[in-house]
Amino acid sequence: MMLEDQDCLKLFPIRSARGTVRLPGSKSISNRALLLAALSEGTCRLQGVLRADDTGRMLDALRTLGVEVLEDPGDPTSFAVTGCGGRFPVRNADIFLGNAGTAARPLTAALALQGGSYRLDGVARMRERPLGDLLAALRMLGCTIRCTGREGYFPIEVGERVRGGGPEECSVSGSVSSQFLTSLLMSAPVYSGEGGMRIRVEGELISRPYVAMTLKLMERFGVRVVEKDGAFSVPHGSYRLSSPFSVEGDASGASYFLALGALAGGPVRVTGAGLDSIQGDTAFARVIERMGARVKWGSDWIEASAPESGRLRGIEADCTAIPDAAMTLAAMALGAEGETVLTGIGSWRVKETDRIAAMEAELAKFGARVASGRDYLRIIPPVTLQPARVRTYNDHRMAMSLSLAACCGVEVEVLDPGCVSKTFPDYFERLSGLVELDMPPEGR
Repeated sequence: MMLEDQDCLKLFPIRSARGTVRLPGSKSISNRALLLAALSEGTCRLQGVLRADDTGRMLDALRTLGVEVLEDPGDPTSFAVTGCGGRFPVRNADIFLGNAGTAARPLTAALALQGGSYRLDGVARMRERPLGDLLAALRMLGCTIRCTGREGYFPIEVGERVRGGGPEECSVSGSVSSQFLTSLLMSAPVYSGEGGMRIRVEGELISRPYVAMTLKLMERFGVRVVEKDGAFSVPHGSYRLSSPFSVEGDASGASYFLALGALAGGPVRVTGAGLDSIQGDTAFARVIERMGARVKWGSDWIEASAPESGRLRGIEADCTAIPDAAMTLAAMALGAEGETVLTGIGSWRVKETDRIAAMEAELAKFGARVASGRDYLRIIPPVTLQPARVRTYNDHRMAMSLSLAACCGVEVEVLDPGCVSKTFPDYFERLSGLVELDMPPEGR
């Protein structure tokens, strides 16, 4: 590997890979835990929190809202958060959330349900990511929200909440993003009346494992939710954390290194997530087993190696439950025999970029034949891959996924490699420490 400048990283062909990677903290768990801690009574101690752009947005927002968040001087991933019990000290603020969906959606719900005078905005792409289904549910609960640009999108202004006199109920679509339901669930205990809140899901609930993660974290903070007949009953109550909470390693980030082991020999082991994980993206390891990868498991680790003989094989996979890790499968298809078809990925359209369109365009640069639809991608690798310079669309997962094409015997130039700072700032350094390269004589 050779960093030519800040705008482009050249990856030489990867001959082999082996070793162990300690995963950074999960972004999804980190931002959920930070908000739950802020909504809690008393001081919560969190360990292993991801330090990256997305969690930085949550930390900045909480501090702007008057929440005391203290970093351990000896460990930048450990924090003491003094909760506000659902009553943010600052009632009038401008909150900038970049492109961090795991911060923007839950904070929108919390601030709208509390009420106040808040203005929330993000980068240009965040203004394109739909928010309408969440806003509709919040308005059912008496929240005052005004979209100052396009209806159903950031930027928004939040005002005071007008409460009704009866039981608090709302419905929310589950077909666009599971973050809408997660956002309502996390805020419901502290902002509902004595009778709690009932949230009904309309339509199919995508990315269900992320909702399961939310429920497990809420229970860890002392609130248990009951799901029955497509509805979630959330009791009124307070969050509390009696002992320090440790954030698991990022299972979505694990997918790149497990794919590396499967494509380039291995074994490559990731630690921090395994059989005991609450993250649905550990299911990625089961999928690559279907492709022929050899996979081993421990309570907090997973290891992947290439097939004993031959290449990985293309498969058809329903990725509804693992949309983020599914991007890694798309890149792995370049090194597999036969066709790979990924379905259930419609949510890619409204992520950091339109990931279906972006992945189709970039995989084609390697010579692959790629077809797409509303929620699927079909990939047929070429007999011989072509070297390529790939765009990343300011999307961390495009950069990390496409880097794996170097396992297929070609040079890959990754434009804007710094976009990985969103969730995995030292990804390329970690990758470099595991691989042996086929470099030109002058580069040896």
